[in-house]
Amino acid sequence: MIFIFIISLVIMQRVIELMIAKKNESYMLAKGAYEVGGEHYPFMIALHVAFFVSLLIEVLFFQNTLSTFFPILFIFFLIVQCIRIWCLATLGKFWNTKIIILPGANVVKKGPYKLFRHPNYFVVCTEILILPLMFNAYFTAITFTLLNIAMLAVRIPVEENALMEETNYTEQFKKKITTSTLE
Repeated sequence: MIFIFIISLVIMQRVIELMIAKKNESYMLAKGAYEVGGEHYPFMIALHVAFFVSLLIEVLFFQNTLSTFFPILFIFFLIVQCIRIWCLATLGKFWNTKIIILPGANVVKKGPYKLFRHPNYFVVCTEILILPLMFNAYFTAITFTLLNIAMLAVRIPVEENALMEETNYTEQFKKKITTSTLE
């Protein structure tokens, strides 16, 4: 079944990403970095776990079939996965699932980060929408897109404020920082 194959690959990808994040966290902490936003991190993990559980239940229990638009959605999904890998490769040791801040560091402004501030969040948002839609899992697509937007409404300001205080983030992204972020 295509669904089991794709969802298994995505879950394996997440496990590998968590291992990379843990390794990067240890490296950054040893360099003097610290975590911010730790109070919302468990909720973010719960959201992502619940997303996969909901998707599995909705597709398998209700025996959803492939979307009529599966080929187009799948191609877009693959493009998004390439952007995900580009984000990880570009940030290198700075990439993490947590918000890890290294005081005095220069923010990365190359690769996808040269184009816009949060390409990895774009990837996650897009994936949370596209993956369920590929299998007609509309409840999961809508519910978790909204929950993820709520999570990012908390997470992004915490991350940006910490980066502005401790790095050259403001200088690098001054044309793209909104006044609401500065409040």
